[in-house]
Amino acid sequence: MGTTNFNERPHKNEKAKSVEYVKSLINQAKADGRKGDIIKLEELIRLLDSKKYGLVWEEHAELVEEEMKTKIPVFVEDKSKKIHDNPNSEDFNFLLEGDNLHSLHLLEKTHAGKIDVIYIDPPYNTGNKDFKYNDVFVDSEDTFRHSKWLSFMERRLRIAQKLLTIDGVIFVSIGDDEASHLKLLLDEIFGEQNFVNQISVKTKQAAGASGGGEDKKLKKNIEYLFVYSKSVDYMPIFNTVYKKTEISTLLEQYKQENKSWKYTSVIVNRGEKEYIGSTVDGSGSEIKIYKRNNAEFKSINRISKNEDISEQEVYVKYFEDIFVTAMPQSSIRPRVLDYIGSENLDKNSVYSIEYIPKSGRNKGKLYEQFYKGEKLRLFAWFSDVAVLEDGEVYKNDIEGTLWDGINLNNLSKEGNVSFDNGKKPLDLMQRIIKMFPYSDSTILDFFAGSGSTAHAVIKSNIDDSGNRKFILATNDEVVETTYQRMKNITQELPMNLKYFKTDFIVKGDFPDVSLEYELLKYVTPLVELEFTVDIANPKVQIVLTEEQLEMLIENHQLISNSTLFMHPDVFRDAEQNQILSDLQIKVQEIPNYFFGTELWSK
Repeated sequence: MGTTNFNERPHKNEKAKSVEYVKSLINQAKADGRKGDIIKLEELIRLLDSKKYGLVWEEHAELVEEEMKTKIPVFVEDKSKKIHDNPNSEDFNFLLEGDNLHSLHLLEKTHAGKIDVIYIDPPYNTGNKDFKYNDVFVDSEDTFRHSKWLSFMERRLRIAQKLLTIDGVIFVSIGDDEASHLKLLLDEIFGEQNFVNQISVKTKQAAGASGGGEDKKLKKNIEYLFVYSKSVDYMPIFNTVYKKTEISTLLEQYKQENKSWKYTSVIVNRGEKEYIGSTVDGSGSEIKIYKRNNAEFKSINRISKNEDISEQEVYVKYFEDIFVTAMPQSSIRPRVLDYIGSENLDKNSVYSIEYIPKSGRNKGKLYEQFYKGEKLRLFAWFSDVAVLEDGEVYKNDIEGTLWDGINLNNLSKEGNVSFDNGKKPLDLMQRIIKMFPYSDSTILDFFAGSGSTAHAVIKSNIDDSGNRKFILATNDEVVETTYQRMKNITQELPMNLKYFKTDFIVKGDFPDVSLEYELLKYVTPLVELEFTVDIANPKVQIVLTEEQLEMLIENHQLISNSTLFMHPDVFRDAEQNQILSDLQIKVQEIPNYFFGTELWSK
């Protein structure tokens, strides 16, 4: 990669002025005979004149960051917006309202090194009222258009990097306008060695009039998705991403392209199972062999005619029974063939085996495999390369770094909310979330927008019985849309959600130690956020002082088999410890980093 100097015109002028000023200091130092200062000033000239590898831009002060010099952001719960619709879980998800830089600053206290997956869809900075900086829209004529965006993103991405677990990953959506600059910024913050992929995502069709100022350019129909790890040495192997094509659409494509479609056979009766003996695999493990007597086969076309149903309905009804035969490169088939003997096989022979594979998708599980004919051709099941979802059959095809199979149908209706500025498809978000192989992960989106990320998290949990949790952060301009989507989807996909707003404590109003005592009032939301709990739950209590603990004991307000979150400085004597032990109360010490004014300050 070559050197990239992103210096906008005013920045070059400032640089020239700086060089001239340092030269004047050198002349003055010469006149005064200060040789040591001359050497230092000449080195400064050299640094100012040298080219730098990477991204250089004019930094701009951001008002929300300046605000933290005199004010401390805190979270306050809006209890009227709590959602508690999932009775099967006591864990909570979180929606944070306020400028995301303030939310990230607080998350740095509660979630440093604890977020598994971050997805963000930041402003694309198109110049078309999609990016505000210091409460003013940045248009395409703004001389500092790109440097304002980079300043804005750099502050947030640096905190994001700190939030990720050692094996965590971040996904960032972006368009043409800032893609090249974003790549360099991500390289700088996350490290070039931790770059995973740049994915092109097809987000619209290219047909039709271009319009929108694109008449002199090719029609835009893709966006980009940058993927970085916290540490490439620790990141897990992603789950495979598939392109899903509905079966009737796929069959029509094969027909139009005059291609041969192979999955046309159905085993409508698997026959009577007769055990004939066992052989072993390469490691000596048993392979049981069965003859299938009176197995019956039909074609898709024949079933369609006999049952008077469409081919699409046949694929739904017989989803688990459709197959094509193949000659596998496997050490197991020859062993089975040797055991049965070629002289005992003819074109109508059907056999099955049962064994526990040592590798592959069925590793460690009892697996059944079918063979047919004189050569024992292996059954390759259609269900291994397809899915049946909501009464529809889809063929799966592996996708690499071009994702052109995103379901864009009815996007405007997803979540029953309208969102004019780039609602992300639920299908896209589920792909991203399911790529990460751990189903108990914590996912953060600090440009939450329409809430597609949260929707995808809850939907994915339903799909695979996962226990993923989400944290959304968004500003007060779109938060009502985000929250409304949560309310809409919880009717079908029950969730638990707490809603926090950002508030501020003015430092000057609380001199000396009184500021630390004031901040104690806002520890509860942080405890709830870090430990995904709800203090309204009787089995969860917070103790910040010794007096509180004494009162709970004296008034018999401690709940057995509960969790007590306790300030690390609260002293407990032997008698109190015994009481807690008798009630089988778990004491969870609140982390020290929740306390001390310097930890809240910028």
